[in-house]
Amino acid sequence: MHELVLCLLTGFALSLALCAAEIPLLRRAGAGQNILSYVREHQKKGGTPTMGGLGFTLAAAGAALLLFEGDKRLFPALAVGGGYLLVGLLDDLLKKRHKENLGLRPYQKVCFQLAVALIASLYCLRAGLTEVYIPFTKETFDLSWGIVPFGVLVFVATVNGVNLTDGLDGLAGSVSAVFFLFLGALLFLQGQGGGLEVLSFCLAGALAAYLVFNVDRASVFMGDTGSLALGGFAAAVTLFSGNALVLPVLGAMFVLSVLSVIVQVISYKTRKKRIFLMAPIHHHFQEKGASEGKIAYCYAAVTAVLGLLLLLPYL
Repeated sequence: MHELVLCLLTGFALSLALCAAEIPLLRRAGAGQNILSYVREHQKKGGTPTMGGLGFTLAAAGAALLLFEGDKRLFPALAVGGGYLLVGLLDDLLKKRHKENLGLRPYQKVCFQLAVALIASLYCLRAGLTEVYIPFTKETFDLSWGIVPFGVLVFVATVNGVNLTDGLDGLAGSVSAVFFLFLGALLFLQGQGGGLEVLSFCLAGALAAYLVFNVDRASVFMGDTGSLALGGFAAAVTLFSGNALVLPVLGAMFVLSVLSVIVQVISYKTRKKRIFLMAPIHHHFQEKGASEGKIAYCYAAVTAVLGLLLLLPYL
């Protein structure tokens, strides 16, 4: 257990140092966030440095490489997370270049995401990582070649779910920190050990440090650099460990963000009526008068409760 605490502390310390160092650098580079005009509550945030995801992702990856012991799954997980980080970084750089909230075209994002997802899923098949745990049980079943289309779905859904949740100060960071904390605990109780467990705890610690700078009012945003990387890491760790079906439970708040957007779009396209005041749904809650801090706390608390329920069969 003390090794896992060391992972948390190492990830936290490295991330605290890197995030503190990157903020003035991002300001000098003019990497300010362009705010969507229709989100009136966020107009005061214009110019806040973005691409802050570089700090906590590099910190978590560095800590994991420093502390892991003999688990070859760590390196593909880091490569996949790094692949999505590069897609997000390119998107953020294009936004900065165009001086508006428009980076990669949607089809370009999807193509990049699908390419990384397909490579990761084929790795699962080749490495024999085809068994999947059934949530709330210790039972597993073998997907065999079905792991490839299933894996692609998991990656694309998770990456976009985290990306859509990144809309309020401290929201995606707090939910992701709790997500990786309980995911790491689940891997520990399953007896998996090794690099994926270490990476999960390092990410939880790194995100906790990042929140020092990201809670309302944020000094830095993670940008697509951070949100796409987090989605990639979440999908990689769950898929490579056989816990992909756990993801929609522990990541229920990410699922909620995606579903709220889908429902909103379908309703408006078919009936010309909106169900929510704004989507994703966290903006609806904000329009209803809830503070950003309260929304982030509630999202993280729900994630923690679901995490505890997932651990019960192992306790």
